[in-house]
Amino acid sequence: MADVIAKIKIMPEGTDTNLDELKKELESKVPKSARLGGWGEEKIAYGLKALIVTVVVGDAEGGTQAVEDAFASVKGVQSVQVVGLGRAIV
Repeated sequence: MADVIAKIKIMPEGTDTNLDELKKELESKVPKSARLGGWGEEKIAYGLKALIVTVVVGDAEGGTQAVEDAFASVKGVQSVQVVGLGRAIV
């Protein structure tokens, strides 16, 4: 089974959400079936920034669903959306 790299956009609830604390909480929720690849931020509007996280998961059906569900359960997260998928080259 190959690996898939997923780029996931995480929208915080508001501009007052501490993104560093949110990252720590999200890191603690990553399922064992996935591993973190990196973090980024995307400016949205009026001081609001989204977190962009890259995760590596197996290419089984529903591969990112466990990660999406785990991230969505974190306090301070408004929405979670997969914005890109690609095959990991090893």
